[in-house]
Amino acid sequence: MFLRMRHVRIIHWKATEAGPLIDACRSAGFAIDYLEGDGGAVCRAIRVKMPDVVVIDLSRLPGHGREVGVWLRSSKATREIPIVFVGGDPVKIAAIRQVLPDATYCELGHVTAVVTRAAWPSKAGRRAVAIPPGMMERGRTKSAAQKLGIQAGMAVAVIDPPREFPGLLGAVPESVEFRDETAPVTLWFVHDREGLLDSLRRMRTLAGHTKLWLLWRKRASGNSGNGLTQNALRDTIREVGLVDYKICAVDEKWSAMLFARRKE
Repeated sequence: MFLRMRHVRIIHWKATEAGPLIDACRSAGFAIDYLEGDGGAVCRAIRVKMPDVVVIDLSRLPGHGREVGVWLRSSKATREIPIVFVGGDPVKIAAIRQVLPDATYCELGHVTAVVTRAAWPSKAGRRAVAIPPGMMERGRTKSAAQKLGIQAGMAVAVIDPPREFPGLLGAVPESVEFRDETAPVTLWFVHDREGLLDSLRRMRTLAGHTKLWLLWRKRASGNSGNGLTQNALRDTIREVGLVDYKICAVDEKWSAMLFARRKE
């Protein structure tokens, strides 16, 4: 009886580090599909060519990997595809398990055997698929301050805030101190493209010492003429060696992206 070759889609956020994971899956006889890009590009590629298993590396950008998993489970077309998460920080893995309990989690050394079982599951080994709440639904249960990681007693640096600040954050935890100098969390409000370009180098320096959020007005709030969109911001900031790894809606007018220095 002829058995077709199984296809594995590997999701890793840095091509130069993806080799060992690709080799481990290929050694088991799988056809490998790999694409380096953002979460949107990965999801589009999966829709074009449905894999038998999706393998997601968590050593980089675990939040991106989690949201790809949520997208897979939230779509009827991809809901039944087995998901294997590889590596990652134990604390972050535990949080992802809460959202995606039916995925499989393993270290690189065990990935060949784990992916093989996922591609050829026995009846006893099949897991019931758990449909997670979508990203927006989960976000509605959190205040803006919680989304931005602002906790009671914390110092928060605020750069070029709008007149409605801090009201746009809603309820703020007790004893939070807003200041101009460096703090564990920085809220950097960008109002136009010129201001963004003028501040890029300073932004990169800050990213090494703080949790750096960049906030901009949504198009729906009337920013269409200032050149600030999610993709434009991401592309510009990547040019100075920063990468985004989280995005959230602050209120009906403001969005925010969290940036960090790209690992070399």
